[in-house]
Amino acid sequence: MNTQVKTTKEIVQDKLESRIKSAEAKLETVKLKAEAAKAIMEIKAIAALLPKQQALRAKLEEMKASGSDKREQAKADLEKRIAEFEKSVSEVESKRKAS
Repeated sequence: MNTQVKTTKEIVQDKLESRIKSAEAKLETVKLKAEAAKAIMEIKAIAALLPKQQALRAKLEEMKASGSDKREQAKADLEKRIAEFEKSVSEVESKRKAS
């Protein structure tokens, strides 16, 4: 009788352990999906900044080629765009560090 009780006890423990392992596996799957989603969001945020980066380079070249009469306006415009770009980059970086 004692052996039978122990066997029943072991069966219950095995079932509980199996359920825990199953839940842990599901948790790991969810974790990996979340990490992948986070990476995708970061990649999209970075990709959204690439056209702005290219525009900055183009504006810099325009400023270099501009005459002295338009140079100050081009410089002011470029400084504003650079500040916006730096802010956007910082936001992406902050979000990455926060997660």
